[in-house]
Amino acid sequence: MKNNKLFIWALALVLAAGAQAQNMTSSPYSRYAYGDMNENVPTAYRAMGGVGIGMRNNRAICPAQPASYTSCDSLTFMLDIAASASWSHYKDVSGVKNKANGNLEYLTIQVPLWKRWIAVSVGLLPYSSVGYDIAISDSTAGGGYHYTTTYTGNGNISQVYGGLSFNICNWVAVGANVYYMWGDLNRMRTLAFTESNLNTTVQSEILSVSNVRFRAGAQLFHTWGKHSVNVGAIFESKMKLNCAKVTIETQTNDTIPVEKEGWELPMVWGVGAGYNWNNRLTLGFDFERQCMADARYEGAPGMFSGLRDRNRFAFGAEYRHNPMGRKYVERMMWRAGVSVQDEYLVLIGAKRISATVGIGFPLPTIGTVINMTVEYTHRGNTKGLEDNGLRFTIGAAIAENWFFKRKL
Repeated sequence: MKNNKLFIWALALVLAAGAQAQNMTSSPYSRYAYGDMNENVPTAYRAMGGVGIGMRNNRAICPAQPASYTSCDSLTFMLDIAASASWSHYKDVSGVKNKANGNLEYLTIQVPLWKRWIAVSVGLLPYSSVGYDIAISDSTAGGGYHYTTTYTGNGNISQVYGGLSFNICNWVAVGANVYYMWGDLNRMRTLAFTESNLNTTVQSEILSVSNVRFRAGAQLFHTWGKHSVNVGAIFESKMKLNCAKVTIETQTNDTIPVEKEGWELPMVWGVGAGYNWNNRLTLGFDFERQCMADARYEGAPGMFSGLRDRNRFAFGAEYRHNPMGRKYVERMMWRAGVSVQDEYLVLIGAKRISATVGIGFPLPTIGTVINMTVEYTHRGNTKGLEDNGLRFTIGAAIAENWFFKRKL
């Protein structure tokens, strides 16, 4: 047992150190605002379309719903880690481009504090990511000068969180997360002329974030016979984002003064429901809204900065034939889901549609499940830019019986 604990803590420290430097996307759609947003659900729920608000499972840690932490076993320490590899295919009027990425996804820990009534969770999560490389060639009116404009970007906003959940009674749980966010989003535009008598211009922009935010959650749950039903809700209030932006123009060697005001994190709310039959069939549904149109971005309300509300619908299912079956295949979890969400940028004018499938492999000797998920995502708009991607995620939900006291 002691060796297992040392191994788990060493693994957690190594992954936490490495996760901060990872780029989570290579999509041209991440060029604007805060980039691609993350849902912060575990691999098991990602395979179910990204549900989580209404889910309660003693073998999953779900930071998206802080009220769910008390679903853990009162004697069990849990650690969930995941990594992913993705392949993206982009197509527009200028041609096609393929891109591969690999990254660490998240690391979360969950511990019961007092029986089944109080539990805590901590972890490292991505908030948003930027990663793109776009080149557009054109010429001035009349074909006098020929030039290529290159847009590149990279960076992440990461977050560490701590959450507390407690059961008010046998059928109500509430919880809250506090997050510390940090990171840099780097964007660069290069204008290079074919004609040697014209100089190349490079403009770089750095957006640095350092901020604290909060999320509250609540769940109602009840079990009768073979049936269990959960409903849940989450809420984050709109709040100021501590953010600094500096723009540097290399052609004129000018630096635009740092802007430190004019950003807000949006109000977020969501509702979800989950149903379980006989510990075999699980269904989940989520709706979540980020009110980006009302949050200030670069000094103006989001609606005047090209932002709109981001709505997300998700539905998923999990099935296992017999949790106590003698055949291994009977104990495996089979998952599938879909999600549809609006891009929060008016300029893009597209929806993001995802379809997911996954399998959970329970280990026979310890309370650990290896979760694998394959996600297909499509985004497209009227301007002809299509973004099709495949992401393979593998995670390990490790459960160790640390708090059991043997009687002599």
